[in-house]
Amino acid sequence: MNENNRRLHDQGQSLWVDNITRSMLDDGDLERYIAELSVTGLTSNPTIFDKAISGGSDYDAQIAELSSELDDPEQIFFGLAFDDLRRAADLFAETHKRTAGVDGFVSLEVSPLLADDTEATIRQAIDLHKRADRENLFIKIPGTPAGLPAIEQVIFEGVPVNVTLLFSREQYQAAADAYMKGVERRIEAGLNPAVNSVASLFLSRWDVAVVDEVPDTLRAKLGIAIGRRCYAAYRELIASDRSQRLANEGAMTQRLLMASTGTKDPEASDVLYVEALGAPHTVNTMPEATLLAYADHGVTGDPIAPDGGDAEEVLADYVAGGFDIDELAARLQQEGKDSFAKSWHDLMGTIENQTSGS
Repeated sequence: MNENNRRLHDQGQSLWVDNITRSMLDDGDLERYIAELSVTGLTSNPTIFDKAISGGSDYDAQIAELSSELDDPEQIFFGLAFDDLRRAADLFAETHKRTAGVDGFVSLEVSPLLADDTEATIRQAIDLHKRADRENLFIKIPGTPAGLPAIEQVIFEGVPVNVTLLFSREQYQAAADAYMKGVERRIEAGLNPAVNSVASLFLSRWDVAVVDEVPDTLRAKLGIAIGRRCYAAYRELIASDRSQRLANEGAMTQRLLMASTGTKDPEASDVLYVEALGAPHTVNTMPEATLLAYADHGVTGDPIAPDGGDAEEVLADYVAGGFDIDELAARLQQEGKDSFAKSWHDLMGTIENQTSGS
């Protein structure tokens, strides 16, 4: 067992890998990450699947097989994704059981093209979870204005949700509110309130957005400050009367998940966000390269202070430098939505090309 990763895990943070490929499963890499690197979950997104399917021939035979029965590239994709994610979910089944359903999850995203369509998101989320046939599979729904009521309804329907594309404290709080509303409705209806969820906060994109405009004294500090601010809001929320009442009824806590934690600034540490954002009862989902880098030279320091530490001071410096944090958060969410939609179109194009024999 790698000591660096074990220390972070023992501090109370779940380490998930933000990637899935068929070769990871076939070659035993994911099993090794579980056994040796303290990995207890996995996330995926359209970009990850596009790279996996277009990057080699691992999926060619199954695409050919599925295309003989299906003519919709989206349904062919979900067939491929279900196979990979069921295998991954089964590898995490022991963790899921040992933690009483808190950990050991994999994630599958609804079509990004539905990000502005509440009703279609609800229908697809329920359908995908049923077809996946794994209780430890999250359905990823973006925390966009149209996604929030979908999250509430899908939680009410008993489907575990990974809320994605969150960039700010306010976006996180809105997602948490949607989750709790769904749980409260389950309690009112006499249903089991123990439906799991995570709220995924995207971090490195903040620093990418401002890297060409900030002085050296503020370089590579914005994402960390946002993460710490949101952690303070998370701690405040789970200690609130509302959360405590839900817990008293048997509800679970929607954990805060640190996402987009691969460093994109070549001048910054490759484990920057992992070292700075360790905290109990949270998740960090890392690209494979970041997971391996942390295993090699990561240092587990003190966890984030419950009040966010110096987050507000750092953010005040950015505001004083002319940055509008709220405007930037809205822009980043829109850009993230557009990026995932592009990856989805690319993915569908890859599958169409293979099914047509081109």
